[in-house]
Amino acid sequence: MQRIAGSRVPVAVWAVIVLAGLAALVSAMVPVGPDWLAGAGAVAVGSAYAWALSARTGGRPVVFGGLALALGVGVLVLDDERLCTGAAVLTCVVSAVLAVIATVPAVRFMQAARETVVAVLVAGVGALATIGFEPVITLARFEYATLGLALLGAFGVVYRLGAGLHGLGRRGVVSILVGAGVLALTLAYAELLRRYGSPGLVSSLLDAVHWSRDHLGAFPRPIESVLGIPALAWGCHMRARRRQGWWVCAFGVAATAPVAQSLLNPAIGLVESALSVAYGAVVGLLIGFVVIRVDLAFTGPRGSRARRAEEAAAVRPEPPRTSALL
Repeated sequence: MQRIAGSRVPVAVWAVIVLAGLAALVSAMVPVGPDWLAGAGAVAVGSAYAWALSARTGGRPVVFGGLALALGVGVLVLDDERLCTGAAVLTCVVSAVLAVIATVPAVRFMQAARETVVAVLVAGVGALATIGFEPVITLARFEYATLGLALLGAFGVVYRLGAGLHGLGRRGVVSILVGAGVLALTLAYAELLRRYGSPGLVSSLLDAVHWSRDHLGAFPRPIESVLGIPALAWGCHMRARRRQGWWVCAFGVAATAPVAQSLLNPAIGLVESALSVAYGAVVGLLIGFVVIRVDLAFTGPRGSRARRAEEAAAVRPEPPRTSALL
């Protein structure tokens, strides 16, 4: 496998660009500095993320990074709300997919938790870039659209990483069916509750949300806690042992996409958004730990010595974080 762009210099330049864009976005939120900082920071982060996603998936990073830069500058110059919204959609989707693709296999649960934190941080920077374009949106439509596009993008990449459908195996098929079922149930339940829920049920659920916001500062997003974070943790853990783990990781965009969308709701402040993401990650990791333990109970060896031997043998090769996967 080739290291991205052949040396560490492009990786260092990429990190400087992302940090500079992040500094511009944070300054604009304070606010400190000129009005154009938010847009410039969003373009810098969006272009760098497009470059990284292309490089990580074996594409042409210079072409796609340059194209993203040109489109971003064009959006800022034309200053049309439809173009700004489109740029925000693309930035959100790219951030969500890159956050999943940037992870590496995890032999132990603590390493899986580390990879989950990495994915959340990558998506969190993408959230600042998304809001930096100042999109004009209907929140629910934006969330559904970006989640759907992120799922398509993630599964498109994973289709190649997981050796196509014939590489799924029985475990992969079961994982996809369970993940798709949880995703469908979560989205359908939320939508049915919003449209047809009885006043009493809706009121009781809202009371729980309000209590959490009043006493804990935020309420975690269900799709992140129940599906996205557990899928990331379990998928990274499985990838150290078998390639079907990539199919589980694809459902991780159910966490990274909501994180990248987290700053778009004007009714929720920055601190509450950050707490909501953090609570969702904690709850999701607890669920992921249980899922991993159940998986090992059915498929792994019994006994602490045998488990240590299994962990020592869990060395399925995969390129480093800064190398192309394909």
